[in-house]
Amino acid sequence: MKKPVCLFLIHIVFLVLFCSLFSHARPIPQTGPEYLKFVLNATEFPSEDYYDYIVVGGGTTGCPLAATLSQSYRVLLLERGGVTFGMHNLMSQDGFLSTLNDVDTFDSPAQAFMSEDGVPNARGRVLGGSSAINAGFYSRADPAFFQQSGVEWDLNIVNQAYEWVEEAIVFRPELRNWQSAVRDGLLEAGVEPYTGFSLEHVVGTKIGGSTFDGSGRRHSAADLLNHANAANIQVAVYASVERILLASTSQHSRSRLSAIGVVYRDKKGRYHHAMVREKGEVMLSAGAIGSPQLLLISGIGPRSYLSSLGIPVAYHLPYVGQYLYDNPRNGISIVPPMPLENSLIQVVGITEVGTYLEAASTVIPFVSPARAVFIRTPSTSPLYLTVATLMEKIVGPLSTGSLRLASTDVRVNPIVRFNYFSNPVDVERCVNGTRKIGDVLRSRSMEDFMFREWFGARNFRYVGPALPVDLSDFTQMADFCRRTVSTIWHYHGGCVMGKVVDRDYHLIGVGALRVVDGSTLTVSPGTNPQATLMMLGRYLGLKIIRERKKFN
Repeated sequence: MKKPVCLFLIHIVFLVLFCSLFSHARPIPQTGPEYLKFVLNATEFPSEDYYDYIVVGGGTTGCPLAATLSQSYRVLLLERGGVTFGMHNLMSQDGFLSTLNDVDTFDSPAQAFMSEDGVPNARGRVLGGSSAINAGFYSRADPAFFQQSGVEWDLNIVNQAYEWVEEAIVFRPELRNWQSAVRDGLLEAGVEPYTGFSLEHVVGTKIGGSTFDGSGRRHSAADLLNHANAANIQVAVYASVERILLASTSQHSRSRLSAIGVVYRDKKGRYHHAMVREKGEVMLSAGAIGSPQLLLISGIGPRSYLSSLGIPVAYHLPYVGQYLYDNPRNGISIVPPMPLENSLIQVVGITEVGTYLEAASTVIPFVSPARAVFIRTPSTSPLYLTVATLMEKIVGPLSTGSLRLASTDVRVNPIVRFNYFSNPVDVERCVNGTRKIGDVLRSRSMEDFMFREWFGARNFRYVGPALPVDLSDFTQMADFCRRTVSTIWHYHGGCVMGKVVDRDYHLIGVGALRVVDGSTLTVSPGTNPQATLMMLGRYLGLKIIRERKKFN
């Protein structure tokens, strides 16, 4: 769907609601993390070397996966971006918006892309991946996720993996004005019971975990590399993996295609070959955009499509790039009559009507128009405007999209379409969620955020569109959902379980190659996927080590 310019501006307003500006960023301690001892620029690596495991993508899943495998095997972790250390803006809660807005084509930590639906989006391009640029909310998966994901989970190892992550990078946030008011408003609106601070996915209103500590300093999946065996791991940054190397091998007198390594390029343009040892594997953890993109460039995907692009077909796998999902976000923004603190998502309402409610607040600078006649630009300190938001995301979603290549250059974003609200169930869930936002706005907890009008009336002052006046009108509500759709950066799919990978994350039909990241998910795990994706990296690493020791 095409959107007018005004709706693009509305998206920018919603983006602002999560964060504040770089000018507010707290100083970040300069002590470097332990893992920097084994992180090197890709230019420092040999032209060829051998490893037990090559992990492509140092992101939300790749970092814990590599750290875990290094306990027993020689591991190479390849990350196309740089490191977060020294990036004060990136590592501060208050620098969230600046990080998402300060983008360039090839080097910025956030890589922007626009879907064919007309919705701006972003993905991580830095060690830590999207966990290093997101809003920091941490919550474990909905128990139903483990039943629906197609994997035979060992829940004891799942819990151990979650705890391993949480001990390292998860904190309890401190609620202030807006988050406290939203918590109370959710309870008044019937999103019950109140479960307090919880890392579990439980119906009702709760406070979730945060990957920002008490001083506002960001922690990410990169911090999990501190638990790696430094003697067994190497991390190459600014290493752009160009393709997966494949070869025919003979196993049990049957011909089979297997991954034997990868080719990556450093910032000077030089090529390097990373090869796997006997019984070794390539682990693709480049995310929902990067993993299907790299498979297609490597000749793994639909035969007719690859042939049309002139890409030699290594293996026909028709569903690579298909079943791509993005969780739509809708909501409202208001200017309150009093200053509010900066807060990213801390409180969440998990409803029984297929939707989650969240909130954020921020302070943004007021810029007077150029050559303003009646507004004098302040000469000493800028003026600031407080904005608060209530938003909802739906369970699922069920609407599916797809990905195709824009170029055979892996650095260029592929073309994606998410087809928001193409499934009517998603529309119904969005309507339920936006109606619940209306219930929260009518609660006593929200009265202090209204302005007093003439004759005693009180009203909210909206930034962007308000909810329809008649919340019972399904047609109007559905139109609001479609008009105001934005992203909450929870896209997934493209290499989904059962169609591209099997239950152990092996690529179907290709040996020594697994895909281990959000591209394998058919459904988002809950309010935020990052907890489960970090758990997945740890979980699968532990499973591989145990299985290989048992086999040996």
